[in-house]
Amino acid sequence: MSAQAARSHMSIGEVLGLLQAEFPDVTISKIRFLEGEGLIEPERSPSGYRKFTHLHVEQLRFILREQRDHYLPLRVIKEKMAESFGRPHAVQEIHETRLSRAELLEAAELDEETLAELEDYGLLAPVARRYDEDALKIARSIGAMARHGLHARHLRAVKAAAEREAGLVEQAVAPILKRRAPGAIGEADEVARELSEHLLELHEALLRTGVRGVLGR
Repeated sequence: MSAQAARSHMSIGEVLGLLQAEFPDVTISKIRFLEGEGLIEPERSPSGYRKFTHLHVEQLRFILREQRDHYLPLRVIKEKMAESFGRPHAVQEIHETRLSRAELLEAAELDEETLAELEDYGLLAPVARRYDEDALKIARSIGAMARHGLHARHLRAVKAAAEREAGLVEQAVAPILKRRAPGAIGEADEVARELSEHLLELHEALLRTGVRGVLGR
């Protein structure tokens, strides 16, 4: 067994290396797509990096074989995984975060005035009077920045930049969706996820560069 395989946790690149001998067409984007569909659920490091175990590798092999050999849809594969792997947490249905206004205020440690300001500037909005996980992340982030003097009104440019980046993703996936071929939606979703991650990495790198310039480094 290789040194990589002997470790209890692996990166997504190491997992890809273990799979490519049997599945030469598998990509990092494909693994991320299967994660997004709830078929696997790697842990995350404090910095956000995925941490895979050997169970995740076996689950991925199972999924890829079922797709390659039997052409099964993911919904059916998920049920077969539940039978084969004893319904681990990684293949259970994912319940989305749905918070009331009071619950969001408590979870994000915000006051009503700050939340109202976030909504006034279009930084978040409830759906059917409930707030999802992204709304909670936005509220927490802006609440933390408010302690350093940055408030919702200062962050309109950040929202505008995010909307422009979403427009780039839309531009890239539009030709895929127009084909209306079988699997086009899944392919578009996979491409959108991959581009989103690249844009996040690019934004992070550019921000670090900009901050170093501010600090004169």
